[in-house]
Amino acid sequence: MTALSPALPLWEDTPVTHRFGVAMAMHANPYSGELIRAIRRAGRRHGCEITLADTGDSVAEEAAVIRALRADRVDGVLLVPAAGDEAVINGLVRMGVPTVLVDRMAGRNDVDQVGSENIQAVCALVRHLAGLRHRKIGFISGEEDMATFEERALGYRLGLGRSGLRWTSQLVACGQSTPGGAAAATAKLLDSWPSPTALVVASEAMMIGVQYEAHRLGIRIGRDLAIVGYGDMEWAGQVTPAVTTMAQPIEEIGRKAVELLLARITDPERRPESVRLAPRFIHRQSCGC
Repeated sequence: MTALSPALPLWEDTPVTHRFGVAMAMHANPYSGELIRAIRRAGRRHGCEITLADTGDSVAEEAAVIRALRADRVDGVLLVPAAGDEAVINGLVRMGVPTVLVDRMAGRNDVDQVGSENIQAVCALVRHLAGLRHRKIGFISGEEDMATFEERALGYRLGLGRSGLRWTSQLVACGQSTPGGAAAATAKLLDSWPSPTALVVASEAMMIGVQYEAHRLGIRIGRDLAIVGYGDMEWAGQVTPAVTTMAQPIEEIGRKAVELLLARITDPERRPESVRLAPRFIHRQSCGC
């Protein structure tokens, strides 16, 4: 039986208005804990109890925890979808369960969603590198069946085009959204021709692998190889050189997710919204400037 984390208790003088279930992989991303805390803070402000359920980033486990949350009679679900089959989302929509997709947005318009803007953000990273006279800009992409990473890949191509550079498959490698996958992808790109002088990394988890592989090969980040990434890890400003990145607005995402779910409960017939919040560009030294 799938275990649910106990609902977060509210202040004694705060009446409970709703009970929400949060289904997500607790350790899938470096910012998962920050997102949970943001959702809990937003829930507390609105008098909502929050019950957590760990999906393990597995479609099968995701289906199990959603069944458990529904059996627990929550009023609505905040879901960070696992990669792959959207059967769970389809079921929630079909049954009319108030639902908001959080962080990992899907390419559909029948459910409320909130996450970071991806296309223009990655485009800006590429153009930043091109402005530093890089002409061979590589890209470490994420899982191919996830809309978030498809958008970031599109942003990479858009940035190349706006910089007068051509896209070539030799400068792109899939890091599988994991540190190990990103390390292998980095090794592949740096051992190929043309070898990139700069890399755009599509997620925080993959940045770990890129950093590891560069150090293993004796490549000086910021000097031999410029690196920029999407997502601001806790350690990004502490390593040498510090990482230039687009920082996701995690606090805003958590707050907006709760607000969208409350709005859906209040007005079940309202048109679904897809809210994309702009990340913040943090300029550090890993890009070499």
